[in-house]
Amino acid sequence: MQDNLNSFQNENEDTVNIREEVEKYLRYWRWFLLGAIVAIAVAFLYLRYSTPSYKVSSTIMIKDNQKSGISDELKAVADLGIVGTGSTNNTDNEIFIIKSRKIIGTVIDSLELTTKFYTEGRVKQTEVYLNSPVRVEFVNRNQDFELRDTTFIVQILDKSNFNLFNLDKSVKSTFQFGESVSNKIGTFRIILFEENFDFKSEVFVSFLIRDEVIDEYREKIIVSPADKNSSVLNLRLTDPVKQKAVDILNELVIQYNLDAIADKNIVSEKTKQFIEERLISVGNDLALIQDNVKNYKTKFGITGLSTEGELALGEVTRNNQQIVTLKSQLSLADWIQKKLQVQAQDNDVLPTNLGFTDESISTAIQSYNDLVLQKNTLLTTAGIKNPRLIEIQNQINTLQQNLLSSIANLKNSLEIQLSQINAEARKVNAKIANIPLIERGIIDIERQKEIYSELYSYLLKKKEETAISLAVTVPNAKIIDYAYGSDIPVAPKKKIIFLAALLLGVIVPFIIIYIKNLLDTKLHTRKDIEQLTTVPFIGDVPHSETEQKIVISDNARTSTAEAFRLIRTNLAFMLPENTNNLGKTIFITSTTSGEGKSFISINLSAALSLSNKKVLLLGMDLRAPKVTEYLGLPERKGITNYITNSQLTLDDLKFSIPEIKGLDIIASGVIPPNPAELLLTDRVKQLMEEVKRDYDYIVVDTAPVNLVTDTLLISKYADMVLYVSRANYLDKRMLVVPQKLYEEKKLPNMAFVLNDTDMKRGYGYGYGYGYGNGYLEEVTKPWYKRIFSS
Repeated sequence: MQDNLNSFQNENEDTVNIREEVEKYLRYWRWFLLGAIVAIAVAFLYLRYSTPSYKVSSTIMIKDNQKSGISDELKAVADLGIVGTGSTNNTDNEIFIIKSRKIIGTVIDSLELTTKFYTEGRVKQTEVYLNSPVRVEFVNRNQDFELRDTTFIVQILDKSNFNLFNLDKSVKSTFQFGESVSNKIGTFRIILFEENFDFKSEVFVSFLIRDEVIDEYREKIIVSPADKNSSVLNLRLTDPVKQKAVDILNELVIQYNLDAIADKNIVSEKTKQFIEERLISVGNDLALIQDNVKNYKTKFGITGLSTEGELALGEVTRNNQQIVTLKSQLSLADWIQKKLQVQAQDNDVLPTNLGFTDESISTAIQSYNDLVLQKNTLLTTAGIKNPRLIEIQNQINTLQQNLLSSIANLKNSLEIQLSQINAEARKVNAKIANIPLIERGIIDIERQKEIYSELYSYLLKKKEETAISLAVTVPNAKIIDYAYGSDIPVAPKKKIIFLAALLLGVIVPFIIIYIKNLLDTKLHTRKDIEQLTTVPFIGDVPHSETEQKIVISDNARTSTAEAFRLIRTNLAFMLPENTNNLGKTIFITSTTSGEGKSFISINLSAALSLSNKKVLLLGMDLRAPKVTEYLGLPERKGITNYITNSQLTLDDLKFSIPEIKGLDIIASGVIPPNPAELLLTDRVKQLMEEVKRDYDYIVVDTAPVNLVTDTLLISKYADMVLYVSRANYLDKRMLVVPQKLYEEKKLPNMAFVLNDTDMKRGYGYGYGYGYGNGYLEEVTKPWYKRIFSS
């Protein structure tokens, strides 16, 4: 049962602590409200004058032969054997290619994004993309044009003329639209668009550094796969001008496809170039042989061959076809071999579709070309030490060695076959030897003609196949969705900014108040005293809003007056019982000066006198007397004079004031050079015994205990000591002084009085007795002080 009770008490204490912590901030609710209003106002102005940004997106699909097979566009020519099957597109690589400086650079050049046009508003400049009233056409550009960041102002005067200013308008020139203008960036013309014409309008024209624009859009353009295993890519761009973002994404896809087509056509162009060179050479030889046939027949008058000659020529033709095929294969193998040996590090591709009988070599050449193209593409976006680039180069080197080995084996095989065919040809030649000499000569010439005719026909076929391959090259990317953006801006986000502003408006005052409380070491409330000392607490006195020195009277109902009445009541419980009919002596002291001892002494004396008791106020602070000064009275004889002059009596020193009836006052007197020694004399003892016989209460205003020992010297005469501490003034660390005095019992019957407390903290004493002077003082304040007073 007892455990449950203790648990309930602990929970209750926690609840009270939380409430007190919350109340520390709730008393500043006006500042939180002001902070929120100011923050929202700033957010509104920011949204009003900030530049909105729009998000534009596009979707493309990267064509991948491994996943989707041959594309529909190439099926019609698949049977010609000219469609490569080894090339595939890696989606991750294509993302890097799309965002490469080369591709984005071509987009910037195509859309002329290094030139921007702005119009001046009341607060900010706004970019005009397609709606600019002027355009710039360059006649020629200086070599360092792309390295200059230049801005000038075009002021439209009318449909024919304009002024040209520099940025600070210190240099002015007048030109006609269409007239050539020369400056440090080159020669250009300003063209007026009459549909956008605005009289006297000013257009800011900026020429940006190309590399910086490329870097900007490389950061802004986001390319990401739609799914982990998908070849569909999402392209996104956020820009203040929606139409410009749309144009950039659409142009980016166009330039990417053009670049991919150019890469694919490199091999076909190389093959076409090789075939055309061979056709010229073979064509010249064939023309020469045909002339020889004509001349030979004309010389000897031959119109045809005999039956035996026809049979021999047929056998020769068959052998020649095989020899032509083998020699063509050997020629190609030898050419490819030399090409591989010479161009190992030139990043050059090899001709394809040349008719190798060994399909593995054709496939290896295709793979070699794919790796070279990948390497060339990666070189535009990566350094020479890039791991992927090094890996591709190693694959190229390995494939190159394998190709050289395969071609060497192919050449050996072809040479063996060629030797066998030549042996057959020699047998046929032996038969031809039996044919007449003239007929035998024509057979030899016809044999050469057949060889070159077959080779020429073969090369023409390959040339057509290569031309078809060039014609049917398709783009890498298929556009699924063209670039599109909503008219609703994605930034700044109004709801988020208003919410953030509201939170900031509340958090900033909270942080300021928290830091203020964290660094605050002043004594504020009764709780601070109870947490740091074990000295009994008798009451606190709220801050008095009036200028009056004496705050308590018969009809006073202020919180300060009620506080003194409460202290007077509490004194009855703490003072010892009166067994010898002597008056009660109440000492008033403090830690340091300035804590309100004199204020407490005078008003407590007034409160006691209102209860129809005889009360004496003694000024025993001999070093810094404040009673007469506080009451606005001139200096007069007092305690010092009484101690030093035995002829003086108390009646000679007493005086009263009309504001407090029934109260006698004895001042401190002149300031002596040795106050501590004076307080040790018998005259002090005689004084205290006499006043105790004559009065019910003796209130003694003493010196601060932390500065001098005066109070400790006379503390034996006290029935009770009221220890005054001033709120918002005394450092909490100084509470160790009264605590030590209490523990060592140097001051008898100690009790704390907290002076000058803040009523806003919840320690007022109105209790329904009327508003009093404090309320009247409050309502007479200006409205802004009443709102933010705390």
